[in-house]
Amino acid sequence: MTISGLSTAQAPPPGSEAIAVQIEQAILDHRLQPGTKLTEDELATIYGVGRTVVRGALQTLSHRNLVETKRNRGAFVAQPTVREAREVFEARALLEPRTAHSAAVRARASDVRNLQRHIDREHAALDRGDMGQAVYLSGEFHVALAAIANQAIIAEFISSLIARSSLIVAMYWQRRDALCESHAHHALLDAIGRNDGESAAELMHSHIVDLLSALDLTTRPEKPRSLRDALL
Repeated sequence: MTISGLSTAQAPPPGSEAIAVQIEQAILDHRLQPGTKLTEDELATIYGVGRTVVRGALQTLSHRNLVETKRNRGAFVAQPTVREAREVFEARALLEPRTAHSAAVRARASDVRNLQRHIDREHAALDRGDMGQAVYLSGEFHVALAAIANQAIIAEFISSLIARSSLIVAMYWQRRDALCESHAHHALLDAIGRNDGESAAELMHSHIVDLLSALDLTTRPEKPRSLRDALL
């Protein structure tokens, strides 16, 4: 149907994967806090889809360890425990220095420019006070390093750990430098620009340790937020 020659057809409703991507972005941006209940009926209304589509999206997010399904209670944004938090950062401290070494050895000028853009966007988010987006962009810097290293399987593990780290930061950060800001990424970029693998590995290990030390690993109260406010 058209009005004055213009089509009034609406875009089709999103599928499960598209909804999963949008919810994941809201989680990693910290618009949806750990512990937030993800009600199927409300999500179906927000996205204009049936509950079956929503259920598929939540199942996808569960496989990515971003959503927990509790028997007879429903789905919730995952809440990593203190033990899980330590294990995630221990795993990152094992994997990411070697990845940084490989990335530095392989990096080309175009890779360095791309990493600089990541840092610029991260700092822009910090400057406007958008801490959730800054955390997300900080994680993307690490994912980009893994991509440069050309280690597909390890990059997949790191991407999963980064997503889990964002939840951990949302729950346990105690000061602004829980973010990957200022010195750490610039120092890494400098080492990568010199193709200095040894320095990149050492800097990455120190960086992960510093990130862990910036967290207050005590129980945090749940911070509920309206799903509609977070997603629309």
